Amino acid sequence: MIDSEGYRANIGIIVSNHEAKVLWARRLGQQDAWQFPQGGMKSGESAEDTLYRELQEELGLAPEDVEILGSTHKWLRYKLPKRYIRHHSRPVCIGQKQRWFLLQLTAGEDALQLDAHEKPEFDHWKWVDYWHPPTEVIVFKREVYQRALTELQSFLQPEKASASSL
Repeated sequence: MIDSEGYRANIGIIVSNHEAKVLWARRLGQQDAWQFPQGGMKSGESAEDTLYRELQEELGLAPEDVEILGSTHKWLRYKLPKRYIRHHSRPVCIGQKQRWFLLQLTAGEDALQLDAHEKPEFDHWKWVDYWHPPTEVIVFKREVYQRALTELQSFLQPEKASASSL
């Protein structure tokens, strides 16, 4: 779903553990391409529907494996660099607008299955400090990551979230 301004509707997924670490996933076959799981909304699909579909497709997790701690209030946008814009497709997508969800993994780590879908997106994952992702994600996504993490930080246990930001 691309809006009239050229932004594709998308959700971002931040999965946390009980130590306030977050799941960081490596794109399939790309040694230095790490990111949070994310995915585009389909027509007629709510943000929460997209969240659970993408959670299952990308991480193999079911709704009962997580608890939603919070979500961003507004769409957070980023523009794609010109080299990533597919000018031949219609409508032209110039970037993404994202709603972000912070989740708590309630199942064991063995519930994570990167190959649960026929076309896996990730080949490895690890737990990282809460503020690590904006320092490592591809440059054009950094501001959105920073904004999402800042807005969602209050949903983590206060003592762990503040310790993570030091």
